[in-house]
Parts: sequence; C-alpha cells; structure tokens
Amino acid sequence: MTNKKNLVWPDYKNCLANLPNSILKYFGLPTVGSTLPLADQYLQKDYKNVVLLLLDGMGKHILENNLEKTGFFRSHLVGTYQSVFLSTTVAATTSAMSGLQPCEHSWLGWECYYPQVDENVTVFFNTIQGTEEPVADYNVPWTVTPYKSVVNKMTKAGVQAHACAPFAEPFPRSFEEICAHIKTLCKQPERKYIYAYWNQPDGLLHRNGCTSSVVKEEMKLLEEAVEKLTEGLEDTIVFVTADHGHIDTDYVVWQDYPALCDCLIRLPSLEPRVLNFFVKEGKHEFFEAEFNKVFGDKFLLMPMEEVIEKKLFGTGIPHANFRAMLGDYLAIAISDLSIYYNEERWVSMHGSVTEAEMLIPLIVLAKHKGDLP
Repeated sequence: MTNKKNLVWPDYKNCLANLPNSILKYFGLPTVGSTLPLADQYLQKDYKNVVLLLLDGMGKHILENNLEKTGFFRSHLVGTYQSVFLSTTVAATTSAMSGLQPCEHSWLGWECYYPQVDENVTVFFNTIQGTEEPVADYNVPWTVTPYKSVVNKMTKAGVQAHACAPFAEPFPRSFEEICAHIKTLCKQPERKYIYAYWNQPDGLLHRNGCTSSVVKEEMKLLEEAVEKLTEGLEDTIVFVTADHGHIDTDYVVWQDYPALCDCLIRLPSLEPRVLNFFVKEGKHEFFEAEFNKVFGDKFLLMPMEEVIEKKLFGTGIPHANFRAMLGDYLAIAISDLSIYYNEERWVSMHGSVTEAEMLIPLIVLAKHKGDLP
C-alpha cells in the first residue's frame, strides 16, 4: 500500500507543460502557458542549439534506483519537477510537444472516449478500444482534438526547429540513430530547437519492472549514449527529462466485477491507473457505494465535477471536447493496484499521482561558446 503522504497532485506551474513554454519564450515566441523556473535559469545565455531529449518513463525514482549517483545523468541533475495528469505518455508527451495542459489539448490517456464517434479510441493508433479496427476512415484524435506543436510554431515563425523521434522523419530505429541525428543537426550553422523522443526505458519497465536487470542495463546504455553525444557538442544546451515515472503494480480485471460492470454504459477508458466511468441512469448511488466497498482503500473515486473543480487536468481553458470525453467518475490509484479492462497486463505502470509516477528529473548539460577554449 502506498503512503497517502507520498501522493503528488499536479502543479501546473511546475510541470512538463511549462518546459516548452520556457523554450518558446527563449526564442522570442508567444507562450501558451507558464514557463518552468527551473529551466529558465539555465536559459540566460545565448545558445546556438537548444535540445530537449525526452526518455519515456525515466522518472526520478527510475533514475535513482538504476544509475549511480556519480554517473553522468545524476551528476548533471539540476532538480525534479512534475509530470502532468494523467502521468502517461499520451497526455505528457503532447504537453511536452505543445506546451498545453491536458485539459487544453484533450489527449488525456491511452484510450479516450470521443463522442463524435461514440467509441473509446486507442488514441495513438486511431483504433476501437481493444481491437485493431480503425475507428473511422479519418484520424479521430487529430481531427477532433488537433494541436500545434512548438516545432511547428517555430518553423512557421522562421526559426529552425526539428522533431527527432521514431514516428517522425527520418524515422530513427535506434537511440544511436536519434543521437547521430541530433549531432548532425547541431553542427548546422543556424540557431535552432530540437525536440527528441525515445520510447525507452518505458517499454522495458512495463514488461520487466522498475529495478530489473534489463532496465538497469538499458539505463546505463542510454546514459552512455547521451554522454557521448554531448561530448561532441558546442554552443548547445541539452535538457534531458521524462514524460512520467513508473511503479511496480499488482492488478485485477474489471470484468471480474459484474455488479460494477452492469452499472456502466461502456467500458472504462483512460488508463489502468486512472479510469473514467460513464454510469447508467439510476445507477450512480449504487456504483459509488459498490466501487468504494471493493476498491476504496486502493483508489480514490471522485465525481467528475469535483475533478474539474480541482483542475486536476489543468488550469487553462478546457478544449471544447474535454468535458464530454470524461463521463461521471474518475478512479485515481492511490496504491500499487491497476485495474485492467483489456488484454494487456504489465509488471510496471504509470498514470496516477504517486511520487514514483509523477516526479520527473531535469538533467542539464550546457556548453556555451563563451566557455570554450
């Protein structure tokens, strides 16, 4: 059982959504939210290259539990700050790319309900929840909840900006290719911003757990690769961070609770650590009592109006689609339990508000031209 004192509720003046706003401000472009004070203090000098490298899942606890304190990453750790809510890749990387809070961009979790198609959609794949079937003949998330990335905004404003990730040209297939591409871009003469993303250690954490030998080895390889990258850079500042952390979890399956299942209009969505529920008319009182009887010591069940009042998804102006995607209740994990409603079963998960999931590192390596021999 997680100590409730170790819960970290989102702070939208000290989170991942603020970092890209610091970068927008640094390049003299309009921000879409507050900047990150921790980053601002390292952006006082004029660098040719600003690099944001996001390593999926490499939260504060993952860093501390798998790498030496004297190693490259931890010796260049300047502080910790927060993910967004949900502390998951869909919501957090969208905030990292756009500077928007989750309520503003409405990319809220791995699976989201879209009223326009009346389906729970696996967001990144545009498929119907639990299947490989396209939900429509168009991309529903990008059509209903489009957003402008920092890279796109900079490019439109005439500033050199690049995205380097497995899903973007030139479609790097390894972290070594990511680093090589960053190095090539940094050698070009123009002043520029580079956003880079790699999908590890997240994938290995899911399958093997937070302190497994395979995760430790991967973390060392990532650390060595970034150290090698930065050795060859000049007049460059590199921010290394994560989208969220991880926690080893136990699990149950939603469908094993038929009395609760019978209360719902559709399957839960979002994530196994934070689930939303659309409840049938006349079933609310029973659902709330039954859920708290079964899961009350593991999850905090919150009416959605309370979630919105507490601004857990952000303090900005909500997207027009935001409220309709959410339903009636939100169940937020306050323990090590996940509730699955699909075929996946992971050793380690993320998405909720424990320290392990919410706290992320900011690692900085700066080489200013004035510091060069």
